[in-house]
Order: sequence, then C-alpha cells, then structure tokens
Amino acid sequence: MQIFSERVVRLALSIPAGHVTTYGRIARAAGGGPMASQSITSILSKAWGNGEKAIPFHRIVYADGRIWIDDRHRAERMKLYKKENIQLDINDRIMNFRSVLYEFK
Repeated sequence: MQIFSERVVRLALSIPAGHVTTYGRIARAAGGGPMASQSITSILSKAWGNGEKAIPFHRIVYADGRIWIDDRHRAERMKLYKKENIQLDINDRIMNFRSVLYEFK
C-alpha cells in the first residue's frame, strides 16, 4: 500500500496537459483529511528535491483558480500556460477554470 506522500506524487504526475487541479483535490484523492491540502506543496517539493523532475507544478492551483507564481518562475510558467491553452487574467486567475479543471476518478 502506498503512503499518502507517494499517492500525492502519483496524482500530481497524472494531471493531463491542458488541465489543472487544486491542492485540495489532490489531497482528497490521495486520502487526506480536511487540512491535508496544506501539505501538498511540501510533499511535491521534497519529491522534486529527491529527483522527481516531471512534477507539473503549473497545473496545481488554488481552489479559486488563482495560480501560485513568483518572479523567478513567471516567464517559464507563462510559456507553459500558453502552450497548454490555459488562459490567465491580469490577476493570475485561470479564465477558463471550470473547463480545464481536472477531477480525479
């Protein structure tokens, strides 16, 4: 049986191109409780540090469609969003959020 952090990484890797999901959806799909979404970034960062370089961080967003972005990653992430036809408004929120939102089965 996989532990929670392994399920989180597996789920993150399964988000298809052109779609996004939320921290909360990953946490729930991995079997976590109400506060588990707060650990997703930490789990994925640790996996990245341990060599899992395929994590699509740009596809994981807040529940209101807002993306996490900083100046260091902005140019790279904007290219990824454009390539995957994910449109953002001037406040860094996904404009077509409901149409690109990925729900885990």
